[in-house]
Parts: sequence; structure tokens; C-alpha cells
Amino acid sequence: MIKRFLNSQTKTVTFAAGILSVSALISRFLGLIRDGLLAGYFGAGSETDIYFASFLIPDFVYNFIIVGGLTVAFLPLFAEYYEKDKEKGWEMASNIFNVFLFFLIFLSLIFFIFTPYLIKIITPGFSQENIDLVVKLTRLMFISPILLGLSNIFSGILQYHNRFLIYSLSPVLYNLGIIFGIVFLSPNFGILGAAIGVIVGAFFHFFVQLPSVFYCGFKYKPIFNLKHRALKEIFKLMLPRCFAIAAQHINLIVVTAIASTLISGSIAIFNFANNLYNIPIGIFGVSFALAAFPALSKFWIQKEKEEFFKNFSATLRQILFLTLPFAVLMFLLRAQLVRVILGGLNMGKFDWEDTQLTAACLGIFAVGILFSAIYPLLCRAFFSLKDTKTPTLVTIISVAFNVFLSFSFVHLLRGSNFISNFISSFFDLPEVLDISVTALPLAFSLTAIFQNLLLLALFYKKVGDFKLKEITSSFKKNLIASFFMGIIVYMSLFVIAGFVRMDTFGGIFLQGFIAAITGILFYVLISFYLKSSEL
Repeated sequence: MIKRFLNSQTKTVTFAAGILSVSALISRFLGLIRDGLLAGYFGAGSETDIYFASFLIPDFVYNFIIVGGLTVAFLPLFAEYYEKDKEKGWEMASNIFNVFLFFLIFLSLIFFIFTPYLIKIITPGFSQENIDLVVKLTRLMFISPILLGLSNIFSGILQYHNRFLIYSLSPVLYNLGIIFGIVFLSPNFGILGAAIGVIVGAFFHFFVQLPSVFYCGFKYKPIFNLKHRALKEIFKLMLPRCFAIAAQHINLIVVTAIASTLISGSIAIFNFANNLYNIPIGIFGVSFALAAFPALSKFWIQKEKEEFFKNFSATLRQILFLTLPFAVLMFLLRAQLVRVILGGLNMGKFDWEDTQLTAACLGIFAVGILFSAIYPLLCRAFFSLKDTKTPTLVTIISVAFNVFLSFSFVHLLRGSNFISNFISSFFDLPEVLDISVTALPLAFSLTAIFQNLLLLALFYKKVGDFKLKEITSSFKKNLIASFFMGIIVYMSLFVIAGFVRMDTFGGIFLQGFIAAITGILFYVLISFYLKSSEL
């Protein structure tokens, strides 16, 4: 039974995406519980700001080395080696494992030494006491990128062998580890307990994949060959991507630095809203992109362009079909989402002003959800062509654009002008004196739109018509269905408010839940009437 579970394989992209979507849904749900617990235990204040700030440097190490290139460069090359000679494939995997373990430890040690100096740059608005605590938590969290980095090498092997079920458990266990830290360790250790939970989660992320990897036939060898051809190929492919990830992370660091100079809790408010915004992106955008990536890589290597375009088009249309209604729901139900998820514990830490600002940030983020959701697929489509330079160049340009917009909008929203008055009025923030934190999601959303339209244009230029007419036709149907769904949801909110107590958790939950279910049903019915193939 256990062996069958560890060896279970998925047969199609859609089924693999389904497993990953369910996993992402569970993981994101646990992420909501995690954020709700953080908000309940610590509120949107200095401790939560410290917790989110302590992720920045360890995440930079992990993203730069692993997400920056290994996750996208390893799979196509492993597939190439493994299809020719299985033994050579396992030998290549062992060498990559050992080399990247060395680089992860080495880079973590370097940053560990210079952490105090870097934190002062990253959080210029923090007091010395808060900076000292960020340094302590950051140094502890350097264990996390090492474990997660090695785990991602195993993830590539499992993806190639279509072991998506086991792979999908990793993020679930990661969030459970953090929740364990908040619930059981925070009462005694404060925010340090939540940081320890991150390490526990990272360990489970790594450990759960081990048995299945060995069942795939992985044979570990203690080799360390920096001259291995595959390693050279990986570095060649990942180098441009590393610069893109570095640019993205520098972007996040700049945003955090800006937020640290705003009102206390701005970093927490931005991150809480950002985590909610990433839910549909993770469930639909990332899941479908991950599931499609092995197939896209194989079809391009085998020069089956028609199958490549067919898979790309089908995956993109499915992402658009599923993400657009969620973007509309998130925009319309932003207040209900924030009040239920982050204010649900009602410990008095997450106050009404925090709720208003987080809901406003979420509403602004929702504008860019659709574009951000297609980003993972667009990047992997380029990676399938072994082109990491184009997404890198677009990312660097987009980051510069976002930093410029962030500084500009913060300056604008600190004063009284048309834009600040419009945002304050539209999102009902007359009692909030400082709304400058809303400048950050505004910059993010506009950048997401710019970035992904540019990527689509460049992809079209590179490969030609990827069934664009088919995608456009499908998207028009999605827009019509989402428009009518939005009207129904908006009307439902007012009707339901007359039947429930809006000053209670249960009343707010029921209002949002019933309105969302009603809206989704109408979206499905209208899509059925329009004969949407994605349904």
C-alpha cells in the first residue's frame, strides 16, 4: 500500500495539474490559517514586521541559487541524460545534489556573517532593538534555504517521473511546520517560535520526498565534479535566470525598505495582502505551469511543435478560465476575506485600521492577479526552448519599473491630491490618516500587467502563432461570464446583509460565503451557455 502510494504516477497534464491544484489549495488554506494565527497572536505591528523582514536574506539565497535557475534548468537536462542512459542520469543528479549543497552552505555562511550590516540597509526605519531581533531570526532561518534547495532537486526528479502526488505534499507539510511553531512555540518564545516553525516545515518539505525519489531508482554517489558537462549546461541556463530572480528579490527588499519607513505594521499589511493575492496564482497559475513544463520540454526537444502549441494553448486557457472569476471575487469580497481570515481569532491584535488597509491593498492587488497567474507558464514556455535570457531581461526591466512606481506612488499618497483622495474614497478609508502603504500593491499590479503583456508579445515573436485566436475567443467568454458574475455577487452582498448580523464573525462569513457560491454558480452556468470548452 505504502509502496504503491509512493510510486503513484499521473498520466495527463490536466490530472497532474489537478493534483497540484488540490495540493496548492490545501497549502494555501493552511497558509491562510498561518497568517490568521500570526495576525491573531501578533497583529499587524512591529513583531510581525520583524518576522516578515527576517525572511528576506535567506529567501534571497534560496531564490538566487535554486528558484533562480536550478528548478528550471535541472528538469530538461535530467530528462535529456536519463532518456539516453539511466545510470548517467542518476550520476548527474548526485553531482548536482552535492555541488549545490556546497554552494548553499557556502553562500549561507557568507550572508550569516554579514547579516547585521545588511539588515540595517534593508530596514532603515527599524529601531536598533528591532534590528537586533531581525538579525537573530534571519541567522536561524539560514537552515531553511539549504533544506528547501536540496528538496527542489528531488522535486525535479519526481516531476520527470510524474510522481506529482508525493511532490504535492511538500508545501502542505511546510505550512503545517510553521503553524506548529506559531501555536506551540510562540506562547513561550514569542516571534522566535514562528521562525523555528519555518525550519521544522522546511525539514518536512525535504524529508517527505526522500522515499519516493529512491523508489524512482535514484542512486546517490558521493561525487563532486565541477567540470561535469551537465553542470556547465545548468550554469549556462541558470545564469540569466539568477539575475532575474536577484532583481525580483532586490525589488522585494526595496519594497520592504520603503514599507519600514511608513507607519508601523506596513510590512505586515503588505505581506498579508500579498499572501492572499498569491492564492489563485499558486492554485492555478503555478500548478498548471508545473504540470505542463515536463510535457512542453519533451515536445520541443522532440520537435513536435504542433503538440507544444496545443499544450501551451490549452494550459493558458485553463489558467485564464479559472483565475479570472477568482480575481473578481477577491476584489468584491476583499473586506470579508480580510475580516474572516486575519481578524477571525479576535484577539484584539489585528484592529479595524489594519483590516481596512489590508482590504484596500488586496483590492488593488486583485487588478493584477490575472496577469501574474500566467507568468509561471510564460516563463516555463521560454525555458522549454532553453531560453532563459528573454524572461530575465523582461524581469529586470519590470523590476526597475516597479521600484520607480513604488517611490512615485508613496510620494503621491502621502499628500492630498486626486489619486490619494480617489483611493481613500473608493476603498472607504476616510478614517485612515496614512494610506501610503497602498502605493506598493498599486505599483505591483501595474507592473504585472506591463511585464506579462511584454512576455506574450516576445513569445509570439519567437515562436509564431501559438493558437492566439483560440485563446482570445476563449478569453472573451471568460470576460462575459465574469462580468455577470460580478454583478450577481455585488447585488448578493446587499441582499444577504439584511438577513445576517454584520457585527459578528458568523454574519460576515455567511455574507461572503453565500455571495461567493452564488457568483461561482452563475459563472459556471453562463460558461455552460457560452459553450466554454474549459468548463
